[in-house]
Amino acid sequence: MRVLIAEDEPRVGEAVARGLRREGMAVDLARDGAAALRKALAAPYDVVVLDRDLPELHGDDVCRALTAERPDTKVLMLTAAASVDDLVGGLAIGADDYLSKPFRFAELVARTRALARRNGAPRPPVMTAGDVELDPARRTVTRAGRPIDLAPKELAVLEVLMAAGGAVVGPDALLEKVWDEGIDPFTNTVRMTVMTLRRKLGDPPVVHTVRGAGYRI
Repeated sequence: MRVLIAEDEPRVGEAVARGLRREGMAVDLARDGAAALRKALAAPYDVVVLDRDLPELHGDDVCRALTAERPDTKVLMLTAAASVDDLVGGLAIGADDYLSKPFRFAELVARTRALARRNGAPRPPVMTAGDVELDPARRTVTRAGRPIDLAPKELAVLEVLMAAGGAVVGPDALLEKVWDEGIDPFTNTVRMTVMTLRRKLGDPPVVHTVRGAGYRI
């Protein structure tokens, strides 16, 4: 999944970003509300982790704008306040979930994943394609019961392709879903990642190239 973290405290933002990347997510950072809104409207984020008290543009205003312009993007609101009124207020302006600071990182991960699962068609806990099984929560892949050791980006590409249910996924769509904003749009990273993924999954091939269109399971 692709996540935007809107947090004006650099150490907090960087720590959360590192942690979510270790969980296999593509993560971008915004230091103020204006930057957060600009990025959130420009890219298809699954979840925006939004600090409520942001400079330049308040988190409430960012949330309202996202709710109106990007209703499919889920918002996890963060705040140092913990009162019921704050919770109700955050949800009333369009936030999908609410987490008080300080928070446990494991809870942030769980809530972020739960919000992302609300987008699109419901997915089973374990995704399957033939004899390939992928457990997104445990981040494990097996083929015919044999564990397959995949790098985070390889696993993320496989998850996007499996979620497509046999439909073709273009390289641009994979870039948007799996890599963050720092990726060069003209890179051959997608092709190389798919090649490595295909090799690791073994024969018969699971990932197929559709010439001029992209890839499919």
